[in-house]
Amino acid sequence: MATDRVTDPDDEENAMSEHDDGTQKVADLIKDIRIAMLTHADSNGVLVSHPMATQEVQFDGDVLFVAERDSHKARDIAAQSPARVNVAYSSSSSWVSLSGTATIVDDPAKLAELWNSFTGAWLEGGPENPNNILIKVSAESAEYWDSPGAKVTQIANFIKAKVTGERIEGDNEVVDL
Repeated sequence: MATDRVTDPDDEENAMSEHDDGTQKVADLIKDIRIAMLTHADSNGVLVSHPMATQEVQFDGDVLFVAERDSHKARDIAAQSPARVNVAYSSSSSWVSLSGTATIVDDPAKLAELWNSFTGAWLEGGPENPNNILIKVSAESAEYWDSPGAKVTQIANFIKAKVTGERIEGDNEVVDL
């Protein structure tokens, strides 16, 4: 027997606010990390990882990478589209793991918009080259670990933890995107 469920608008607003806060926290953590590791399954089902330069810094749950259509990673992703992937970011004080799906995107206008000298150093022919494509990762969830503070603070916290036997305090959350 089905029952009618009364929803409190405040509960929905709080859930939306927490979602937005979590997404913003992930965005803040990855915005200055230039290189990420993209992990996917190859044609034999073996997990492989590739260093990739994040192109879109306005994180809203999607991440864009520029790649060559004839690369192994692009062919593997296209064959499984959408392919299950993980994108890992790491800095000196934080780590972020995005889990989601990847697809190949043919969008010459977006490719031209994102193209820069860094991209041009790795790929031939510029955004006009039909072999250059975008890999779009649509993240479904993220997990982050953040140990805020300067390097000196992190070292002090490490020493304190070793002396007292207490764990280092940090921020670890899972965010549904």
